[in-house]
Amino acid sequence: MNSQDCIRLAEAHSARNYLPLPIVLARGDGVWVEDVEGKRYLDMLSSYSALNQGHRHPKIVAAMQEQMGRLCLTSRAFHHDVFGPFCKAITEACGMDQVLLMNTGAEAVETAIKLCRRWGYTKKGVPEGKAEVIVCEGNFHGRTTTIVGFSSEKLYSDGFGPFTPGFKMIPYGDAAALEKAITPHTVAFLVEPVQGEAGIRVPHDGFMKACRDACTRSNVLLMADEIQTGFGRTGRLFCYEYDGIKPDVLIVGKALGGGCFPVSGALASKELMSVFTPGNHGSTFGGNPLACAVGRAAVEVITEERLPEKSYELGEYLRGELLKMASRHVSEVRGKGLLIGVEIRPESGPARGFCEKLMGLGILAKETHGTVIRLAPPLVITRSELDWALDRIAQVLKQGPG
Repeated sequence: MNSQDCIRLAEAHSARNYLPLPIVLARGDGVWVEDVEGKRYLDMLSSYSALNQGHRHPKIVAAMQEQMGRLCLTSRAFHHDVFGPFCKAITEACGMDQVLLMNTGAEAVETAIKLCRRWGYTKKGVPEGKAEVIVCEGNFHGRTTTIVGFSSEKLYSDGFGPFTPGFKMIPYGDAAALEKAITPHTVAFLVEPVQGEAGIRVPHDGFMKACRDACTRSNVLLMADEIQTGFGRTGRLFCYEYDGIKPDVLIVGKALGGGCFPVSGALASKELMSVFTPGNHGSTFGGNPLACAVGRAAVEVITEERLPEKSYELGEYLRGELLKMASRHVSEVRGKGLLIGVEIRPESGPARGFCEKLMGLGILAKETHGTVIRLAPPLVITRSELDWALDRIAQVLKQGPG
């Protein structure tokens, strides 16, 4: 089938909950993908940071294939031989005591919320049913009914209520507002060190440190959602490291699956994790043998190939080159590491037009928040490949979407 045949089938038989670019991919290798007609493209989206290690990394694919030849699923009714070693590897890599493994990022966020609420009731002494979690405007933590209920983006929440109570919203990047919002019933603050879906919004330096201090003073747990920013994407293993702090709960996903399998988790201290007891939380597929084998290989690739360091170096270069481009269509370039947003001026039209033009030149990027082009290639990209992309990006930013 050609691209148009595939798109017609998708539109006829799939719910229309996405608006993808009009391209049908069939193959991927490293930072490159091909459509069904064989045209080659540079992937500058990385499946929203799930492909930090690139498409089909040989070590990750080999680990998955080896595990598929032995054992794929046990549920958590039984132990399996990959679970313990992976838990040890991920907790040591993240500097945390214990992990509770799930599948998707949204599941990991839900797990973290349950963890903090239960801690609030059993350890902090918050009255039953009164626990509060503070979140930020512009947040994106997933698509469950609980999570969209505390989103400030009406597109995510309209028509899906009623929603779970117990959440309070403050402006992003405002540590003083956080301190003011905390009450005796506050159990946690949930925050992204960089807001990806909101348009690559980067808070001021020291924001996470100020949040850590405010939470510590009030006995409030700090939850860092690093599902999109983690595992090297922003130039550190985790973005919160820029402020020299450590969260109480670390939420991970996306790149933990190495672009091959959904793997996510919430990590915390042994004391905090002790609020979970057998039966009060779980997942049939969470921590399954395939996930553990893939996740362990994914983490090893990130550390062995020094992808955080590479992301920092190439991210500085990419952002610097973008800033040099004189374009009447661009109002701002911002980001950390290889997570960069190019803000398009309102009078130049939606960012999607720019993304469609980039696609025509062999670059796959995607608009976010309407006005921002997100540039987030796999961290295995080379300087020469970035230069290839920059030549075409410069052409599009100069000419505009028309």
